Amino acid sequence: MDDWGYIPLSQLSQAGYCLRRAALLVNEQIWSESADTAKGRAEHERTHTRRTERRGNSVSIYEYDVFSDKLGINGKCDCVEAEASETGCHIPTVDFPVKLYPVEYKHGKLRDEREYEIQLCAQAMCLEEMYNTEIPEGAIYYITSHRRQTVKLDEKLRAEVVDLIAKYDRMRKSFTVPAAEYGSKCKRCSIKELCMPETALSAKEYCKRLAKEAKEAEQF
Repeated sequence: MDDWGYIPLSQLSQAGYCLRRAALLVNEQIWSESADTAKGRAEHERTHTRRTERRGNSVSIYEYDVFSDKLGINGKCDCVEAEASETGCHIPTVDFPVKLYPVEYKHGKLRDEREYEIQLCAQAMCLEEMYNTEIPEGAIYYITSHRRQTVKLDEKLRAEVVDLIAKYDRMRKSFTVPAAEYGSKCKRCSIKELCMPETALSAKEYCKRLAKEAKEAEQF
């Protein structure tokens, strides 16, 4: 690990949503609370306290610290479910071999969010390195709807994790902020007014129009 330290797992979710957003948060220290983010934070605080729950051969460990020296990331798993298995691994909090199943908690209703899957996969990759095991799937639990979405941790998703870590690392070390690319996600971003993606888009269109006018003028 270099002097820059580990990349927080929570930041991978931000970068997966929008790398510019992550850069503004990290390099520019910009943040704005919205009703949606405040609700999510409150739900997280109510749901997550560091604890261990045992039910027979099943153990659920909440707020579990994980890291990966290979990937250069660290953070917490909202929950790691450990089920007794003869072919499983050994972890400090359980006195029998277990197979591991990470679960990431998110507020709101069931929906497809690739950045959540990336964060979950990164957690699993940390656990695999820590305990020399294999974790083929995990889940995202949506608190509001009380629904669980199974996520296959396939090679494509793992490659996305590695690629995003590399992009984030380059961004933070170069202190750069990627140009805005206005899209549907911008509409529900809590820092939209500070990011001003539509302004960047308007400036780009303005420059294109000037270039077009200049080209047309050369023809006369």
